[in-house]
Formats: sequence, structure tokens, C-alpha cells
Amino acid sequence: MKDQKAASEHTTFFHRVFVDLALQMRWSFLPPLMVYFAAGVSGLTSVVGAFFLKEYLDLSATFVAGLTFWAGLPWVLKLPMGHVVDLFWRWKAVLILLGAALIAASLLIMFGLVSRPDEMRARFPHETWFVIALLLAPSGNAIQDVVADAMTVEAVPSTDDSGQAYSKTQLRAMHTTMQTLGRIAIISGFVSVAAVNIWIFSDTETLSREARLALYSKVYLIALAIPVISVSGMFLNMLVKHRQAARGLPQTGPEGETEANWQILGGGLAFVVLSLLLGTSDFAYAQEAIFVTSMSVILYLIRQLTKELEPDAARGLIGTATIIFVFRAGPLPGPGLTWFEIDELGFDEQFLSILSLITSLLALLGLLVLRPLMADRSIAYIIVLLTIAAGVLSLPNIGLYYGVHEWTAAHTGGVVDARFIAILDTAIESPLGQIAMVPMLAWIARNAPPELKATFFAVMASFTNMALSASSLGTKYLNKVFVVTRASVDPVTGAQISVADYSQLGHLLIVVGVITVAVPLLVVLVVQSSAYRTSE
Repeated sequence: MKDQKAASEHTTFFHRVFVDLALQMRWSFLPPLMVYFAAGVSGLTSVVGAFFLKEYLDLSATFVAGLTFWAGLPWVLKLPMGHVVDLFWRWKAVLILLGAALIAASLLIMFGLVSRPDEMRARFPHETWFVIALLLAPSGNAIQDVVADAMTVEAVPSTDDSGQAYSKTQLRAMHTTMQTLGRIAIISGFVSVAAVNIWIFSDTETLSREARLALYSKVYLIALAIPVISVSGMFLNMLVKHRQAARGLPQTGPEGETEANWQILGGGLAFVVLSLLLGTSDFAYAQEAIFVTSMSVILYLIRQLTKELEPDAARGLIGTATIIFVFRAGPLPGPGLTWFEIDELGFDEQFLSILSLITSLLALLGLLVLRPLMADRSIAYIIVLLTIAAGVLSLPNIGLYYGVHEWTAAHTGGVVDARFIAILDTAIESPLGQIAMVPMLAWIARNAPPELKATFFAVMASFTNMALSASSLGTKYLNKVFVVTRASVDPVTGAQISVADYSQLGHLLIVVGVITVAVPLLVVLVVQSSAYRTSE
């Protein structure tokens, strides 16, 4: 009897995690999933970019951390862009094309930088080209992501094929599934590019500097498939909508005309102008000024939007967003960790790709396993679990710095070496934030007014993406306190232009680990003890 009960429970768990997800899949879900998948595939050039930056560009860890802040700003622009999508919903295809063009431009710049450095340097320094490319790609991805977010709402039908309206429970399940599939699509992109990188970077240790750069340029050309995928998703969406209309099924787009909110549009324009002025000025605290200004604008808009909700719902949304913000705002070690792995541990491009693949696969599995939990448990519960997981996953990095791999290798005949330990780690990409976003996105899809879906998505996404900007600032400050430098050479002459110094990296890793665990747990405790307690 016990064996039968255990088997039944196992079957039920497998059905909830895998079978039920597959059964809820619809053709209408596929177009936004393709756009999300393209966003995940954009990581194809991450390993190449990390090595090119480390080996050939004379940029400090503090400067690179600052660049991460600027690269995150386009995601804050989801704020006005979401409202633009609501206003010009029928023309969303144009926005997808615009995003694709920006991504393609970024890739072509990097291709030229790697394959024709002399010609590129004749116009601008290599570092300038790198910064331009770094800003163009996230701008394109952010534009496409705004449209994809709104498409996820459109993709969930309000009635079945017979015209019968779905219940609240059914709609909640479908919206949760849609948002879960969206995160799965992104992480699947991570998995795909990691697998491709493993193949591309096989036997790179034997390549000369010229051959290695030629390989890097090939990767950037292959990456031009990224904008092709997202544009294909847009065309598929047009086909799906046409077939639905031909079958007489109700359309699930915005109902009626959306009125222009000039506060959102004007605030977004002002933010763009302010960012450009400060970004091109010599003002020492430009990043901080932009962060404070944009955060103030976003908080004001959240206050205005929550007036459209019931008081209890508004407080719940604020509590949920606050918890997610703090979880995502934790500082990172910065580029110094990757430099240490390359210089001191001997990790090459292929092995870093293997790490990325393993990390992404585990994240994908975690997302699938946690989907039923996300439907039954509050976001506070989920964040506590993810915070503890992040803390545990930070330990291998600390151990590797202090040489634990030397001890383990000596006592295991060389089996448990640095690479063995690193396989257990998430050094390349932490996808836990993708999991944390699902409940909030599903909440918005269910509860936001139909005519303001994209606006709600954009404002709340801008708020949680500001957490990544806060993370970048925290990373920059910590890299100023704990200075890390790496060895690099000139891409044209091959002359050495900097030397490695990782003496302070250990302290940096410990401080980052403590902050990313202690602060989120404290905030969850405070929020759940207040009127903003979240139960969804």
C-alpha cells in the first residue's frame, strides 16, 4: 500500500510538473516564446565578449561594472515603451523590427572590432566601439521584450473553442503557464548557446592569437540569427491572429482605445534626455543621479497605476515588487571573478561554455519543478528559497579562490579539481531572477486593467530592472574598495598593457555572499510583517 501511495504521489508530481505544462501549451503561446528565446540566445556572444574584454581591452573592473549600469538603462526605458505599445498595439511589428535592427548593428560592430581592428581604430578607439555595441544590444532586446510581455497577455484566450468563458482558476493557471514558458524560453536560449559554444570552442587552447580572433569574429556572424528569430516570431504572431480571425474566435488584445498618458510619455522622454546629457558629461556621479531620478519617476508612476487597483491588491503588488527588487539588487563580484578563473584556474572558452550549459539546464529544471510551487506558495516563500540557494551556490567560488581545489585534488587523485568544483557553481549566469519574476508577471497578466496591460508590465518591469542597476552600482562600489586587475594585451601589437592582481578578490567574494543572503531575508521578514504582506 505504501509503495502504491508513493507511486501515485510520484505520478501526480510528474504530471503537475511536466505533463500539465505540455497540455496547457497553445499555438498562440509560440510567437512571444520565440521573442523570449531570441533574448536567451543573445548570450551566444557572452563568452567571446568576456575573453575579448579580458585579453584585448584595457578597461578596469570598476569601469566594466559601471558599463553594466549603462547597459541596464535601456531596460528602464521599458517604462515609456510599454505605454507606446498600448497606444500603437496594431503596429507592434515595427517595434520588433526596430529592436532587431539595433541588435544586428551591435553584432556587426563587434564583428568589425574583432576582425578589422585597425580599420575600426581609425574611426574611434576600440573601447569606444565596445561601449557603443554594449549599449545597442540591450536597447534592441528591451524594445522586443516590451512587445513580448504584452503579447503574452494576448496569447492567453479568454474563452475556449466553443466560446465558453474560462474560470478565474483556469485563467490563473494559463497565465502562470504562459509566464513560466516565457522564462523557460529564455533559459532554453541560454542552454542552446552554451551547447553551441562548447562545440565552437573545442580545442581553442591550441589556436594562435590570430586564429582565436578569427573564431571570435565567426561567432558574431553566427549571432546574427538572433534578430532573425525574433522577427520570425512576429510574423508567426500575425499568422496565428489571422487564423483565429478566420475561425471567428475572439481576439484577446486591448479592448477599445488606450488614452495617452502624457506623464508617462513626457517622463520617459525627460529620462532619455537626462541620461544622454549625464552619460556624455564629465559629472562624477552621473550614474547615481540617473538612478535616483529614474527611481523617483518609476515610484511616482507605480503610485499612479496602483490607483487603478483595489487597495488590498495594490498593497500586495507593492509588497511583491519590493521583495523581488531587493532579491535582484544584490551586488555581484564583477568581471574580476571571470578574469581569475581564466588567469589562475586556466578555464578556457569551452569550459566556461560547459559551466554555462550546466547552470542553464539546472535553472530550466528548477523552473519546471518550482512551477507547481509558484502556483501554491507566495512570492515571499519562493524568494526565501532562492536566496538560500544563491548563498549556497556562492560557496564554490570562495573555496576556489582560497585553493580548496588543491586540497581536494590531492586527496582524490586529481578527480575533484578546480573544474570539478566549478561545475557545481553558477559563475557564468545566475538565472534565479528569472524564476522570481514569474509570480509577479502572472499577477499583472491576471489583474491589470486590459487597456493598460503593457503599461503595467513595463512599469513593474522597469522597477525590478532598476534592481539590476542598483546591483551594478553596488558591484562598482565594491570593486572600488576591493581592487582587482588582470593581464591583457593590445589586440593589434600583442604587447602587454596590464598585469594581474587578485589579492583582494577573496574579500570581495565573501562580502558579496553575505550581502546577497542577509539583505533579502531581512526584507522578506519586514514586508511579511507589514500591511504590504503578499499572499500570492
